[in-house]
Amino acid sequence: MTTPQLVVHRDKELMAQAAAARLITRIVDAQSSKGTASIVLTGGRNGNGLLAALATAPARDAVDWSRLDLWWGDERFLPEGDPDRNVTQAREALLDAVPLDPKRVHAMPASDGVYGTDVEAAAEAYAEELARSADHGDVPTFDVLMLGVGPDTHVASLFPELPAVREETRTVVGVRGAPKPPPTRVTLTLPAIRAAKEVWLLAAGEDKAQAAAIALSGAGEIQAPAAGARGLARTLWLLDRPAASQLPRTLYPPATA
Repeated sequence: MTTPQLVVHRDKELMAQAAAARLITRIVDAQSSKGTASIVLTGGRNGNGLLAALATAPARDAVDWSRLDLWWGDERFLPEGDPDRNVTQAREALLDAVPLDPKRVHAMPASDGVYGTDVEAAAEAYAEELARSADHGDVPTFDVLMLGVGPDTHVASLFPELPAVREETRTVVGVRGAPKPPPTRVTLTLPAIRAAKEVWLLAAGEDKAQAAAIALSGAGEIQAPAAGARGLARTLWLLDRPAASQLPRTLYPPATA
């Protein structure tokens, strides 16, 4: 696994704008080299902030949106269209404003879909969809997989000490009893996350400072799931100054702040 790199921005707005510009570059590079790009989105205020920044980015139209596959790292297991679903928020922030191929938008199942309230069946179905899109292995080679970092160090819906973060074989699991509402969710596991070329962890705000410090101090992934989120080629933490406030200054170059 790769060693985390850190980039610290002045504030959350600048962080979102810089991350959006960085993502556009990665997508365009991937499409230039292999025709398509595959990105895993994250929800929450930082993930949605990045998408909103991307929607207004000057270089937005450099992306061939019809050749972009979008996946999700996790989803709240709620009815289709529920405002708390990550896909609903992503559509409002960006997706409805760009010419995506609907067949390439891989939303996780909703609780009123064909699997009903069976979250395990929904998770298995998403795992099968990932496998069908993979050239080899169980998941596609994601160009960039983005994750928000929770104040408790959770990423996706992998919460400290819960069974999902201990999963070693399955790529997608159902979560029941999550400590953050809603309690029922679908999530990628660490094995799926680690199949990405690049993993980006987004953290902005003073409430994320302790989580960033714990995850980057050598904590174990069971106790601090963010510590286990690593990419094959790169692991990048994108933070604002408040989120980086408890980190040793030696962890990131002065120019990045």
